[in-house]
Amino acid sequence: MPSALVAIAALALCLRVWQLDALGFNSDEAVYAGQAASLAGNPNYTPFFPVFRAHPMLFQTLLSPFFRAGEVDVAGRVVVAALGVATVLAVHLLGARLYGRRVGLVAALLVAVMPYHVIVTRQVLLDGPMVLFATLTLYCLVRFVQGQQVLWYVAAGGMLGLTMLTKETSVVLAGGVYAFLALTPTVRRPVRLSLLAVATMAAVFATHPVSQAMAGRSQTGKSYLVWQLFRRPNHSMGFYLETVPPAMGLLVVAAAAGGLWWLRRHRSWRETLLLSWIAAPVLFFQLWPVKGFQYLLPAVAPVAVLAARALTGMPVPERIRRLLRRVDRAGAGPSRAVRTVRTAVLAVVTLSLLVPSWHAVNRADNATFLAGSGGVPGGREAGRWLATNTPQGSVVLTLGPSMANIIQYYGHRRSYGLSVSPNPLRRNPSYEPLPNPDWWLRHNDLHYVVWDSFSAGRSAFFSERLMVLIRRYHGRVVHTEFVNGTDSTGARVPVPVIIIYEVRP
Repeated sequence: MPSALVAIAALALCLRVWQLDALGFNSDEAVYAGQAASLAGNPNYTPFFPVFRAHPMLFQTLLSPFFRAGEVDVAGRVVVAALGVATVLAVHLLGARLYGRRVGLVAALLVAVMPYHVIVTRQVLLDGPMVLFATLTLYCLVRFVQGQQVLWYVAAGGMLGLTMLTKETSVVLAGGVYAFLALTPTVRRPVRLSLLAVATMAAVFATHPVSQAMAGRSQTGKSYLVWQLFRRPNHSMGFYLETVPPAMGLLVVAAAAGGLWWLRRHRSWRETLLLSWIAAPVLFFQLWPVKGFQYLLPAVAPVAVLAARALTGMPVPERIRRLLRRVDRAGAGPSRAVRTVRTAVLAVVTLSLLVPSWHAVNRADNATFLAGSGGVPGGREAGRWLATNTPQGSVVLTLGPSMANIIQYYGHRRSYGLSVSPNPLRRNPSYEPLPNPDWWLRHNDLHYVVWDSFSAGRSAFFSERLMVLIRRYHGRVVHTEFVNGTDSTGARVPVPVIIIYEVRP
């Protein structure tokens, strides 16, 4: 392995493990880790987290050996961070295979320090591992186009099956493959071989429904599908445009787009493939009502390769070239000054990614939270306080299911979300609603109530309703988690983000 690639991998690992334990799990992390622990038979989690939920179990199965006993969170994140570094290496292979070793190294560097990829691969989420398999799928497809070998085409189908087995929504990438083949008539498209690749993909993914059927949970996937189809939009249509380009790096996106224009005379099937791979998830999730910060992560690899292609090969205007030749009197051909300028531009782009990534991995105290962007401040501490200071068997009412997941993971206390809808079409099938929380409180079946600012910011209605219940049932503050904030004068003040109340009839 070249020393430059080793240095890039080391930088990628450093950004993904630095202060990895500063914050506890967010809701999705708690769910996936809880599934892994239940799969491993950990008695702390089997009562609270069913093995089968919305997604396939490949990633949770990989994690399960680390979750056999006790409370585990750092180990799960380390596994994801290692898979994130593996993705950086896979991007190098992809870029080098498409455009040469230099492009591969630059693309790997961009992904190594890209805030979008760094943030997601520091969390126990499905998207980081899924993108590793997606990048390898793209690599196998490139190998097939270049060498026309049957093995690589079938391998692409099998790798896409693994990608779907990590997160089933990645099936949209098959649309990218289809679009590429449809738009590139020069690429050989044998029907029988395509059927074999699709059969391989289906056979790999079939382990998920087969395992559900053998476990007697064949209706689980159908229930989640109905819920997803009827979910209300959680963000505006401009959500991805506002969040993803800055997370990828505006200069990276500009370099990728600019390179497509300035190098348009050198366009080939390679650009068609990368653009098709980007378009598939972008179009699907833009139209899909439910949006998540990490959903467009499969676009990271092709965007980085296109940006690296531009940064290493974008032509320098002749007027600037003549000016640089006056500075560089060394000789003919590409001047050292031109290479120096390109290196300086690459350094600026890299620094524009590294600074926000470094800021993100050091931001452990924040009163705001975006799902998929990191851990929840105070969540782990509140859960552990409940585990230590409340009787075994205590039942907790939270504002929403997100905090309920965190409380169940760290506090090992049964928790219910007030905002969970009694309508089965409007709720996650894993969550049990409380149609009449007044009745539960009146009969002393709920013992603690947890308010959190993150859920309150999303639903003022349920926040006010929770406070009404707290006042009605003599709520008494027994614990509060704070983060650092600022007041109207700009002075640093503690801001309460999680408040635990003890209630009684």
